Amino acid sequence: MNGATPSHSIGELSARTGVSVRTIRFYSDTGLLPPTDRTPAGYRRYGEAALDRLHLIGVLRELDVGLTTVRRVLDGDLTVAEVAAAHADATALQIRALRLRHSVLRLVARRDASPEETVLMHRIARLTSDERRRLIADFIAALEAGTPHARDAAAALRTALPELPDEPSDAQLAAWVELAELVADDGFRERMARAALPPADEDVLPGVAPEAVAELVPFVRQTVAGARAAGIDPEGDEAAPVVDAVTARFAAVLGRPDGPELREWLAGRFEAGHDPLVERYWRLVWTLNDWQVVPGHLPFQPWMAQALRLPGRVSPSRR
Repeated sequence: MNGATPSHSIGELSARTGVSVRTIRFYSDTGLLPPTDRTPAGYRRYGEAALDRLHLIGVLRELDVGLTTVRRVLDGDLTVAEVAAAHADATALQIRALRLRHSVLRLVARRDASPEETVLMHRIARLTSDERRRLIADFIAALEAGTPHARDAAAALRTALPELPDEPSDAQLAAWVELAELVADDGFRERMARAALPPADEDVLPGVAPEAVAELVPFVRQTVAGARAAGIDPEGDEAAPVVDAVTARFAAVLGRPDGPELREWLAGRFEAGHDPLVERYWRLVWTLNDWQVVPGHLPFQPWMAQALRLPGRVSPSRR
């Protein structure tokens, strides 16, 4: 051995790098870190180049690069840049999986899910994008095989297909789980077949003259849209003037007194013309696709029915 060449024992390499003696010996035995020389007694010695090589091995291993890939880098078959690019992509996938796992755990905690629900939510959340699309496609295909109205509903659903982003927010993941549970329910499919489309104006007020419907329905729709845009809760005090305005217009056009009988009749008509579970489906789609909810595009019937049904509001307000 040339005494002028700096050399280190395995113990000294360990002290310089923080890598355990056992690990350095393993790297040396497998050829990743061949000794620079040996002492007359057969002990391995390592020069400065080996020290640099050990530093590189340590960095690559800390970045979770496998030993086979490390060897290819050390042999010159791969550059560090190529390895870094490949592992950056792999790490991105791992991060995405961890985010999904985190969101599922938060969802399970919020819903206080049972063991069975937890398993179901985990399976739903882990569906691939192709599996998610197939789930929705099968739901729509079942509608297309039904009545003419169901086929119209299927056509409406195809105009706004739900898409879970690759990196969903907690709200989007929760929306996807809920939506997947809905479309797997045969009973919901039947409700969607009946109520996926907003009812025609004449269906909202059956038995009312067409000319009266043409005046009343646009008025109540615009009035409720304005109340929603203003953030008015249908059960709050600010909703009372909205209810009064709507019922007063109905009373004037229909020639009926504004009293409990008219308000009860209106609440019944509005409830009959709306399916809250179908509306929930569309709200979930909006959440998944990160679409803005436009108050004027929401069904007006549930807001009015809720406002009219509030105890003490069945009679006209006394102001």
